[in-house]
Amino acid sequence: MKLFSLSANLFDKAFSQKNRNFIERLTIWLALFGFIIHLLIILMNNNGVINLNSEYPLLTSPISAIYTPFSIILYYEVFLLIYYLPRSFTTSVLKQFEIISLILIRRIFYDIPKLEINTNWLKNSDNLQLVYDLIGILIIFFLIYLFSKIKQEIIPSKKTGDVQKFIKSKKAVSLFLIPVMAFLFLSSVININSLSITSFYDINEVFYNEFFSLLIIADVLILLLSFEYYSERYSQIMRNTGFIICTVLIRSSFSASGLSSLLLIISSILFGLLILKIYSAMNKIEIS
Repeated sequence: MKLFSLSANLFDKAFSQKNRNFIERLTIWLALFGFIIHLLIILMNNNGVINLNSEYPLLTSPISAIYTPFSIILYYEVFLLIYYLPRSFTTSVLKQFEIISLILIRRIFYDIPKLEINTNWLKNSDNLQLVYDLIGILIIFFLIYLFSKIKQEIIPSKKTGDVQKFIKSKKAVSLFLIPVMAFLFLSSVININSLSITSFYDINEVFYNEFFSLLIIADVLILLLSFEYYSERYSQIMRNTGFIICTVLIRSSFSASGLSSLLLIISSILFGLLILKIYSAMNKIEIS
């Protein structure tokens, strides 16, 4: 279709090497300035130069200043996720796992200032949550390593004419995500002051909740488009469908809290790992 070809050309221009390098440099500088500005606000607030809510951890502890650059870097990772989406379901879901792991690390920096050293660890919910997150990030990091290792072992299929058409259709879907993502970002910035933000989970709800919901829709569209090219390959359809389930589990983690949220994230990556392992084994049989 001409529409897919036009969208693919626009996608290639939007995500050209020049533009990606510019966005990367911009992200680095914004993260640096964001960290410095956040740190200065905390120092001025703690020394009485300005008077802000002292009960809000992000405005009282210098450690919390790391939260801002991580947030900016995460937006850049979302930009890369849209760029990788047309490549393959495997590459896309791997980037999703990396994003959710960075979100978890950001949460750790948010929770560290709430740590109570002088209390019984087992009786303090904030302390327990920090322990859960620290253990969880190690498990998630290891599972992502295993996922990446299996991904490298899979023999890539040849890019035939049909596959090239499918890639163009995926670029069209990804191109649609760019203005929608920009709208979600601006909406979250405009409305963030009107929200009653009392925890990490409320902050996530501003952007990532909606983005992963949108990503599920995009994945389903790509899955439906793939039927035209992979309808005879059962393993490919099962893999792609399984990865959509991973995205749904990640999206569900934003609606949960505490240990439940962490378990949903780990379940998502573990499920994706098993799906990829089974697909890798079946792929060897199908091409032999």
